[in-house]
Amino acid sequence: MESYGYILDIALILISTKLFGLISRRCQMPQVVGALFAGLILGPAVLNIVHETEFITQLAEIGVILLMFFAGLETDISELKQSGKVSLVTAILGIIVPLIGGFLVAMFFNREGIMLFEAKSSVFLQNIFIGTILTATSVSITVETLKEMGKLNSKVGNTILGAAIIDDVLGIIALTIVISFSSPNVNIAEVLIKILLFFVFAVISCRIFYIIFKNWLDKDAKHKRRYVIAVFAFCLFLSYISETYFGVADITGAFIAGLTLSPLSKKYYIEDKLDTVSYAFLSPIFFASIGLKLVLPKMSLTILLFAIVLTVVAVISKIVGCGLGCKLFKYSNRESLQVGIGMVSRGEVALIVANKGFSAGLINTTILAPILIVVIATTILSPILLKMSYTYKSKKNKSELNEVSNGTVGLMSNTNE
Repeated sequence: MESYGYILDIALILISTKLFGLISRRCQMPQVVGALFAGLILGPAVLNIVHETEFITQLAEIGVILLMFFAGLETDISELKQSGKVSLVTAILGIIVPLIGGFLVAMFFNREGIMLFEAKSSVFLQNIFIGTILTATSVSITVETLKEMGKLNSKVGNTILGAAIIDDVLGIIALTIVISFSSPNVNIAEVLIKILLFFVFAVISCRIFYIIFKNWLDKDAKHKRRYVIAVFAFCLFLSYISETYFGVADITGAFIAGLTLSPLSKKYYIEDKLDTVSYAFLSPIFFASIGLKLVLPKMSLTILLFAIVLTVVAVISKIVGCGLGCKLFKYSNRESLQVGIGMVSRGEVALIVANKGFSAGLINTTILAPILIVVIATTILSPILLKMSYTYKSKKNKSELNEVSNGTVGLMSNTNE
């Protein structure tokens, strides 16, 4: 009977994510927030009913791949090109500011008399690595939130997506540089060449696949089901290649796959069919899996304080860094804030970075718990703050419209008199 436990786990995840999603919607929050809380409550942190397994992890990975594929599919390429420069500057400042912030927090706590990380590497490298973890960005939660609000294909949405891709590449470079100082086996030049080759491969292969799909999909009106399968296979193929052979995140490959097919006339049909699988099965598992990761060991007051301070810095540093990048290109204060908030979530990307640092001896098991708290906190806060930033604007505009309307009515009344 135990071998079929995963069936019950999935059933509990699907029911609870939908239930909590509806509750969060009633509270005027994105449904994704409820799904995140569902995983948190079902997991070891609260009820301890469902645990993270390899099967759930793998399904969650396919779920996030599909989410980022949809993001690429819904993106207007011309709009994305227009936000290219601002995305680059936003991504750079969105890495520099958190890196400095994380380093300063670690430097304060990681000293004699307060707390030592007790890892194998030097104290300076440990502190730098904590900052490197904060540079990570996972926009899958932001993508779902913007999609739910109908703001994904917008000026802010395109800036976030563009910055996220650049952030991923720069994050890999930063991680490689830090680890190279602790391990002589890491070759920075090799990593940079791989990243360059990935984009060359992506451009060539995507061009070829686009021509194939355009000549086949847009002309064949009889066998629609076939090209939904072919498109999904293409998405998984590019995700696998990018992660396995080039060291670039699989979600970046998925986004590029979606972006490649975004000009096709059949993209809405493709999205409609794949969205059923994503909404009903894969996405809830991905959102819940983030909450399932939280296993809180016994922590000293110092470690807990470190986690709180690091979380605060993680949120503020991304908002300030990315927001400043947008302000340099004359974005409004609200747009700059929205882009910054959209880049706050660290998600699975920060966990991958932390695991690599743990394997390299840069951090120990004691520090993994605070990092996990940062990941969960930023992942939950990002959609809440993003929704609030848009809701406040809508209420303000509505209030101004009412004032104008009332003024017009009053003017008409005076004229009639």
